[in-house]
Amino acid sequence: MYWYEEEVKSLVAKREKLIAEPETIFYGSSSIRLWETLPEDFKNYAPVNLGFGGSTLAACVWFFDRIVRPYAPKRIIFYAGDNDLGDGRTPEEVFIFFQALVIKIKETYGTIPCYFISLKPSIKRWNLHSSFEYANKLISDEIKEKEKNWKFVDIAPHMLGPDGQPQSKYFDTDGLHLSIAGYKLWKDLVLKELTLS
Repeated sequence: MYWYEEEVKSLVAKREKLIAEPETIFYGSSSIRLWETLPEDFKNYAPVNLGFGGSTLAACVWFFDRIVRPYAPKRIIFYAGDNDLGDGRTPEEVFIFFQALVIKIKETYGTIPCYFISLKPSIKRWNLHSSFEYANKLISDEIKEKEKNWKFVDIAPHMLGPDGQPQSKYFDTDGLHLSIAGYKLWKDLVLKELTLS
């Protein structure tokens, strides 16, 4: 995990520079970190962006105490797991890391509202689509059956076209990270869940 150290240090330092206490933590991988419009998109929810590039779900659990625990949020919105599967981990391992994250959050914040953004069906990792679908199913089922304070924000079907393939308009030129349109879609879907909560 040492290769994340510089970015983790900058996130730790970020806490000291904040003027107001954030109400909403966005935590996870580069899909969170690169969300440039996030402060404006969720201005009514007083957000802070705690994403760090290339992070895995495993890394998010590992660094939780340093990055997230110093805050006192009203809710947490989370995206990671994409890079775990890209690195060769199995859906079952991703699921176990999700369970570990749930325990960390419960120990720290009790049953505050939490939102898991489903793993996205990207162009670059389309060869792993079945693994992504299975990981999403494992996490979605766990939330539905056991974790009543969690919501599963299923962005995946909305990113596919009529042919069942990822729509290029939602992705940057690398076929992995989101475009402006991709973030607009995520914003709308996350806000819908927040409004329903």
